[in-house]
Amino acid sequence: MKNFSTVGTRLALAALFAVASAASAAPLSCEFRADAPDSHTVVKGDTLWDISATFLLKPWCWPTVWGMNREEIANPHWIYPGQIIWFDRAAGRLRLGNRLDADGGVGSLSNDRLQPRTRTQGLGKDAVPSIPAGVIEPFLTQPLIIEDDELKGAPRIVATQEGRVFLGKGDKAYVRGELKDNSSFQVFRPGAPLKDPVTKQIIGYEAFYLGTLKLQAEARPGASDVHTFTVATANQEMGKGDQLRAVPPTPMQNYVPHPPEQQVAAHVVAVYGGVTHAGQNQIVSINRGKLDGLDIGAVLQLYHAGRTVSDSTAKKGWFGREQQVRLPDEEVGSLFIFRTFKHISYGLIMQVTAPVEVGDVAKSPE
Repeated sequence: MKNFSTVGTRLALAALFAVASAASAAPLSCEFRADAPDSHTVVKGDTLWDISATFLLKPWCWPTVWGMNREEIANPHWIYPGQIIWFDRAAGRLRLGNRLDADGGVGSLSNDRLQPRTRTQGLGKDAVPSIPAGVIEPFLTQPLIIEDDELKGAPRIVATQEGRVFLGKGDKAYVRGELKDNSSFQVFRPGAPLKDPVTKQIIGYEAFYLGTLKLQAEARPGASDVHTFTVATANQEMGKGDQLRAVPPTPMQNYVPHPPEQQVAAHVVAVYGGVTHAGQNQIVSINRGKLDGLDIGAVLQLYHAGRTVSDSTAKKGWFGREQQVRLPDEEVGSLFIFRTFKHISYGLIMQVTAPVEVGDVAKSPE
């Protein structure tokens, strides 16, 4: 974990600048840290989460304090390496400074209310990301979760070039199924079922991502019953029976952490990699998705569900049974949602004080 006093913690920076000026209207949960530094110089490798947590007790709450609209939340390209964030304690606000000048002095500071800034040149290359991009990059475009309805009628490989058992890059694959005007597809193999911890119903499958196929020729009635594809990439061996899914558009990779627009109560369905416990910067799936009010950048609080224990101090009931009491849920960390499906989402565990387990509660921040 980075040193908060030097490089910072992780998350929302841009609106940090306005946090103080809106402090009087801010909810109690959006307060400055008592140990907030006087300044922070943005360096390559910082994230908005890092820098926000340097100044705020709740890194995700600055959009609320800033009063950002949905468009601003979705496009947080404001902060760049070399800029300096100053905490003006007397005025109770943050200011954005420039790089050090040639004489080693600090560049000019703005006295105006700081606004989110956009930069067209180098956008996406230089701007500070919200969270560590390298951790979630493979999860942004690969399937990895296949929901039940996606398996029904999905195109599938029915034959291979020259009857080969497995296909590699450049090989031909013959596919049956409706392409729906798509020409680029991901190849996947359904894996372990994902069960809702509450209902015990299967809500999806973890998918093995195998590679991509490119359409060469569509089926032609009277001439061919199958579509002809060429293997464009092969991460793993693929063959007959493997299924196809259209390559999704490249998702937005920079987003502002924020509470969900509506109350969300979810449970951890699985820890990616098949393990039972997860820590900071590990990925979990939860049993709520875009149809349940989650969007990219939403932040949830993680809790160990309160245990039910016997109260040996209370009067016993019938047959000498001790009364049962439920302990409160214990907060253990925060979860940053970076990809949503219909009823399942992927989240990156941010700050955490105890290992996260399957069945743990994930709900809207309080």
